[in-house]
Amino acid sequence: MILLDTVRLAWGSVRGARLRAVLSLLGIAIGVASVVLLTSIGEGARRFVQQEFLQFGGNVLQVSPGKVETIGVPGVVGGSTHKLTLADARTLRRIEGVTGVAPNVFGQARVESGERGRSVYVLGTTRDAREMWRIELAQGSFLPEGEERGSVAVLGSRLARELFPSGDGLGSFVRVAGWRLRVIGIAAPRGQLLGWDFDDVAYVPVATALACFDRDELHEIDVSFRHVALAGEIVSAIRARLIERHDGREDFTILTQSAMLEMIDDVLLALTVGIAALGSVSLAVGAVGVLTILWISVGERTQEIGLCRALGARTADIAVIFLAEAAALATLGGAAGLALGLGVAAVIEAAWPALDLAPRPEFVLAALATSALVGLLAGVLPALRAARLDPVEALRSE
Repeated sequence: MILLDTVRLAWGSVRGARLRAVLSLLGIAIGVASVVLLTSIGEGARRFVQQEFLQFGGNVLQVSPGKVETIGVPGVVGGSTHKLTLADARTLRRIEGVTGVAPNVFGQARVESGERGRSVYVLGTTRDAREMWRIELAQGSFLPEGEERGSVAVLGSRLARELFPSGDGLGSFVRVAGWRLRVIGIAAPRGQLLGWDFDDVAYVPVATALACFDRDELHEIDVSFRHVALAGEIVSAIRARLIERHDGREDFTILTQSAMLEMIDDVLLALTVGIAALGSVSLAVGAVGVLTILWISVGERTQEIGLCRALGARTADIAVIFLAEAAALATLGGAAGLALGLGVAAVIEAAWPALDLAPRPEFVLAALATSALVGLLAGVLPALRAARLDPVEALRSE
């Protein structure tokens, strides 16, 4: 049989039982749509995180207490915690190529003005943090240059609006964890970034924050440097300087932004692959549907098979016809699933423009290839059953 005749016979069989064909390819369509949609969400999340990080530029790194030997969170998993102090931060300023050092300590505390007040995050830092985190001011100025201690504060836009509804917050006094501080600046609205709400925070000098929280150590030290190409040199210099200060022990962890992005990218990629594998379970359900429909079809078309054999069709020709039907069902199911997945992704992106859903081509191609392969495998048993029918017995059947 020529290929065109085989395709016509397969397509005619599919059209002759439309409802049954739709039911059989539905599982494959749902499987492909699930893979496309879930991987689009995973890729969108990866791009979102990358864009969030890139807002800070690539020339910022983080030093955290505690050494992480394999994986984990510094100071929580993977190693013992040792102190990072203001003295450590001061010595890092003298490294060539370093343009800013922001020692940080943070926690929740009640911020009050008169009768108004509530608990928010309080971040103790220095003036260098403004450039690193791209903090814009609506009024006033940021923390004073070179001062680690002082009775001043900078408020996020939402916090300032709630404490001073009339807009007279600049120059007023607030109480932060019981400490009386003067408001010298109000930040411009910015929203959330990596889970941190910049509009609902109070910035205070780092030494003042240490006193407020009764601490003698920092949560982290952020360091900016002239150019991203210097990252390796800066990391080596910071490591050498802190090891010297910590009695020869590397009891800290240095994370560059590229390392953070690679780590997050690996996690999100593994998550995307995992959810794609879960979505592929529907393809197995679709394969069972195709197998069942074709198995029934063989029983219903016994006389047709016997007639084809009597007219000279070979065993291989009969098998190819049913494999072609399986391939047609799988192809239609894959195409329908692709259209459904992309359509739902477009609707979600239209409803939430901030969510950039981007299907990865390799996952889409893999889903379509898997659907075709699943369809062909599901058609093997029915095709073999049809090919093995005795032509005489097949013609006798009713």
